[in-house]
Amino acid sequence: MNRYPLWQYLLILAAFLAGLIYTLPNFYGESPAVQVSPLRASLKADAALLERAGSILKAANLSPEMVALDGNSVKARFTDTDNQLKAKDVLAGQLGEDYMVALNLLSRSPQWLTNLHALPMYLGLDLRGGVHFLLQVDMKAALGKALEAATGDIRSALRDQKIAYSGVSRDGNILLVKFRDAEARGKGEAEIKQRFTDFALNAKEAGGEFLLQATLKPEAERRIQDSAVQQNLLTLRNRVNELGVAEPVIQQQGVDRVVVQLPGVQDTARAKDILGRTATLEVRMVDEEHQISPGAAAPFGTEMFKTREGNMLLVKKQVILTGERINDAQPGFDNRSNEAAVHINLDGVGARKFKEATRENVGKRMAIVLFEKGRGEIVTAPVIREEIGGGRVQISGQMNTVEAQDTALLLRAGALAAPMEIIEERTVGPSLGADNIKRGFDSTKIGFLMVAAFMITYYLMFGTISVLALGVNLLLLVALLSMLQATLTLPGMAGIALTLGMAIDANVLINERVREELRNGVTPQAAIHAGYDRAFSTIIDSNVTTLIAGIALFMFGSGPIKGFAVVLCLGILTSMFSAVLVSRAMVNLIYGRKTRLVKVAIG
Repeated sequence: MNRYPLWQYLLILAAFLAGLIYTLPNFYGESPAVQVSPLRASLKADAALLERAGSILKAANLSPEMVALDGNSVKARFTDTDNQLKAKDVLAGQLGEDYMVALNLLSRSPQWLTNLHALPMYLGLDLRGGVHFLLQVDMKAALGKALEAATGDIRSALRDQKIAYSGVSRDGNILLVKFRDAEARGKGEAEIKQRFTDFALNAKEAGGEFLLQATLKPEAERRIQDSAVQQNLLTLRNRVNELGVAEPVIQQQGVDRVVVQLPGVQDTARAKDILGRTATLEVRMVDEEHQISPGAAAPFGTEMFKTREGNMLLVKKQVILTGERINDAQPGFDNRSNEAAVHINLDGVGARKFKEATRENVGKRMAIVLFEKGRGEIVTAPVIREEIGGGRVQISGQMNTVEAQDTALLLRAGALAAPMEIIEERTVGPSLGADNIKRGFDSTKIGFLMVAAFMITYYLMFGTISVLALGVNLLLLVALLSMLQATLTLPGMAGIALTLGMAIDANVLINERVREELRNGVTPQAAIHAGYDRAFSTIIDSNVTTLIAGIALFMFGSGPIKGFAVVLCLGILTSMFSAVLVSRAMVNLIYGRKTRLVKVAIG
């Protein structure tokens, strides 16, 4: 009556062993480490780089616990942060500008566990320490950039089709295309309508001019804004990858905000500098037609920016090229002056546009403007001596090697579609994170011990079995979170503590049902069988309703609420398995083999 077939015992044993294996890595902790990643697409992390990094560390009398290849990087693990920082400086100095050397944290778990893909849970910002940024995207600037780009594209399209026009200008969010006669306007309208479907066109006449007004459609505006946020998300992920941060959280919040959390980051100043700097590159022509006095407003169609030397320079608003056309950017030196410089490779479209611009403007000055936090600065404004083809561009101008490296990193990681501003910043120290872990662990441990004391006192042997099943439940829950590589936060730890209380509730139902059957005069074997069978439907009902609430929290919540929901839902599944299958398996092993069972220890 109270016996499982062999396969069920083997299934439970396999689940227990798997839970044990995948829970183990969480007990080994983490060690400070250094990560070496290639910056150039042509370079790879291979055995040669591994050997080179090892020999550099050995020559510096640094003995890492482990040096190994991990994806497209080499990681070296150390016993303390002092050796970690020394190793970072040594490797950065010896490997040169082709490699990014970043601080990191690595698990201490043995290699045989790693080979089984048994990895520790990720720890959130509140448990591990690190930095939190909330950035806001400038949607107005995103639309402005799209309109400026469309202005140049309309000029090119009309020029390619040999349609006579007298000018393309921008007035707020409206593009004005001027034609000499109605026939040219008709041809231009047909061409623009065919190639620029995002614009609504309106023909009108004013002051003897034949005008065509182009206005972005509302759905096109929304698409540009959504695209700007997604492009910025991708760019930020690339920058974080360059920093070598493990388990970052980069996600959209609301319509125009982005949350960036970097758990475990030790070099917080560099993280803030790289993410906080919203560098975008624009290539424009210098306006040499107008001469303005200090303090005067810039003429229509122009903007005034400061150069690295501190002078003010007037440039045209029309953007020839943006950072979106950059394939690669590397720090280096100017061959003529031997100053620090950034060497840029453009994609096919960018190379063509740059070649056309330099061919048409020989003898004129071209300004390379670097925008950071919405403010532009002219890095260099050289005179175009000849047509420049091949898609290779160099920018230089009073920058040191660190500036060149950071600027190259920002441009290489991708251009931001729109400027972003840090509107909130929080730093959680590692000691506070460790304190949060201790408090969370202690609360779970105390809760478990109090539940165990009550169950053993009140239900005797059945209470002991319930406590063992609860331990298996906790083991399986942590194993599942580790297998899924979930990020554990303080709300997640609260979810674990709540799961323990909910899990024991199922065993209370079973034990009380067995007691009730015994009071009704049923034999102990029949009471055990009836207790488990009749309590099962109640357990299913109560857990399914809670599971629905957990799924709703996951679907409609965000951030910490989602983390809590994941732990809650997984905890419900593991508690049903442990409370019903595991506890009954132990009861069957203890009492099921006795043919003449007189009584059971259930209080």
